[in-house]
Amino acid sequence: MSPDFDALVIGAGVVGLAVARELALKGKQVLVLEKAARAGTETSARNSEVIHAGIYYPTGTLKARLCVEGRQLLYDYCTAHGVETKRLGKIIAACSPAEETKLQGIKALADANGVTDLRWLSALETAALEPELSCTKALLSPSTGIVDASGFMLSLQGEAEAHGASIAFNTSFKGAARQDGNFVVTAQGADGEITELICASIFNCAGHGAHEAAAAIAGYDARHLPPKFFARGNYCSLSGSSPFKHLIYPVPVSGALGIHATLDLAGAVRFGPNIQWIDTLDYTLQDGLPEIFTEAIATYWPGVRSRTLSPSYCGVRPKTHGPDKSFADFSIQRDAHHGVPGLVNLFGIESPGLTASLAIAKELSPI
Repeated sequence: MSPDFDALVIGAGVVGLAVARELALKGKQVLVLEKAARAGTETSARNSEVIHAGIYYPTGTLKARLCVEGRQLLYDYCTAHGVETKRLGKIIAACSPAEETKLQGIKALADANGVTDLRWLSALETAALEPELSCTKALLSPSTGIVDASGFMLSLQGEAEAHGASIAFNTSFKGAARQDGNFVVTAQGADGEITELICASIFNCAGHGAHEAAAAIAGYDARHLPPKFFARGNYCSLSGSSPFKHLIYPVPVSGALGIHATLDLAGAVRFGPNIQWIDTLDYTLQDGLPEIFTEAIATYWPGVRSRTLSPSYCGVRPKTHGPDKSFADFSIQRDAHHGVPGLVNLFGIESPGLTASLAIAKELSPI
């Protein structure tokens, strides 16, 4: 029984597309199954579009290593393929002695992670760069930037398809079983029609659906599934001109980076995300966002009280830890972990997944 495809990728988010492209560039016959009508409609499209430097993650973790590697890969890729980026730089602002102490820890962690370009700013130096920012001390991260996430995904999709990959939209992965050294895969189209195909390997990049996809593969023991949580991050847009030229971040809070200010490629400002733990995948915006956000933002930008914030959009992170913990690493499960040859599962691919996507793809190819 010969396979129809060398590799099946479940999910056409930014990581799934990056994996499909990497495999196709290596000459593999690749099929991507995507249940939505187009690529990247969930986590990949509902974020800040920030290119992270790799500052905050515990040293030695996948998030730390793949973010640092992926950041440079992403900038290089976008330059080569005409995808717009802006290396605006990020200011992490401390507003109290306690937060200044936390900044010291952030700087040490960044150094350990290989992010060696952070620069200390005094209150006066910060004011010279950002007159409306109120803080006592800050760190400047010059390698942090923003990217056209949609353009990046379209480029990945186009390059993967140009090298022979196929993407089946409106098609759901229903299950798979090992047979004669390959997988027999069942997929279902939007019309309900069931299709069977044979592939040599499966890359489960299904994001929020990764747990269900893994559980639908015969021989995969559900005891290997990590915990599953949903963390909604809400955003507000700011009316009028931008008060900032850089991305502005407060000192992180437990489990999140705090309500920060980012700019899009047109220069408009959006604030967020906050973190709201929810029970199911739900993109309903939280009530009272302008008031909640104003109180948090005013600690580093008092001028927000004279401006108008409007609820904008939200994203939901596929977390593998709940509110009782502050960190969980990317989970990349290979057969040495779960015992199913040819299967790679990705769980908890949240921030910095966009930044790390190309590095994750290289990590997975070959298996």
